[in-house]
Amino acid sequence: MQEHRFPCETCGSDLRFSPGEGLLQCDHCGNSQPIEGAGFWGGAIQELDFQAAITAQLPEAEIEETRVLQCPNCAAQVEFDADTHAAECPFCATPVVTDTGTHRHIKPKGLLPFAMPEATAKKAMTDWLGSLWFAPNGLQEFARKGRKMEGIYVPYWTFDADTKSQYHGQRGTVYYENQRFMRDGKSQTRRVQKIRWRNVAGRVASKFDDILVLASRSLPKSYTDGLEPWDLSALEPYNPEYLAGFRAEGYTVELEDGFGEARQFMDQMIERDVKFDIGGDRQRISELRTQVSDVTFKHVLLPVWLAAYKYRGRSYRFVVNGRTGRVQGERPYSVWKITFAVLLGLLIAAAAGFVLAQQQ
Repeated sequence: MQEHRFPCETCGSDLRFSPGEGLLQCDHCGNSQPIEGAGFWGGAIQELDFQAAITAQLPEAEIEETRVLQCPNCAAQVEFDADTHAAECPFCATPVVTDTGTHRHIKPKGLLPFAMPEATAKKAMTDWLGSLWFAPNGLQEFARKGRKMEGIYVPYWTFDADTKSQYHGQRGTVYYENQRFMRDGKSQTRRVQKIRWRNVAGRVASKFDDILVLASRSLPKSYTDGLEPWDLSALEPYNPEYLAGFRAEGYTVELEDGFGEARQFMDQMIERDVKFDIGGDRQRISELRTQVSDVTFKHVLLPVWLAAYKYRGRSYRFVVNGRTGRVQGERPYSVWKITFAVLLGLLIAAAAGFVLAQQQ
């Protein structure tokens, strides 16, 4: 995880990117300056050749080298300043001692800039916690008054591909027959569903665009999936000025492994298309062969506000989509609230039983 800093032209203090305004701002003197090209080239982001990448034939200009530390608890790739010797992992609040190690990786091609300031994200998180009736009141208050949330750009892969599939299968047509049967010595009739199967074969072609795959293992996938959807049409070409005041996590899911996950999604969609092509009331696929071509990819960064709290010996993590405000995280439970709810339920049931007995 790398932190990017840019000095203010007026006073020399660090500028930070201001979510929603598209500007770099100085908290010390109030100076602001635009990000060159912001919004102008949105969406025009170069795809890279997948085969060239996995055979280590990408141009050297597409590769960068950083010095990183891997958190021993959640495996996040974290980079701190050279003069920082101890810190806390922003993903899981684990105390870590910094070390050095070289990490070569594919440069990001695009990112979605933060659109939501930290105060708005924190309110979304505390509102979400408040909506959980069984959450401990102490944790809600702790989160509300606790430290600021941290803005993290989380790494993802996107994949494009063309596919051509040939299939053999069966189309099923539902029909009904009347069947006679005996009941209590009397002959009766019932309708019985049957299926008439017919062999079929065919071809389908699909074009996949921007299949999104999480390239990090530091957060549970269920959390990041819950932050979707992401408006990838609003991606900006990568510019480190968007990262001023924020951090960007390095990917830990390698490109080939990411494509394996994308391929599973592609196979599911191809099977859906084949069944639609077979038609009828029921479908069976006995053979399916797919050719994949023109595979390209991008390494992109998506904005997440993150809070990790240690509360009464447990770690709690909450993530907020930096564009939409959707919240995901641990769902904490208060033993006292649950006990009270159970006792209240038993009292209500006992009272209802007493009233019913009196009426009888």
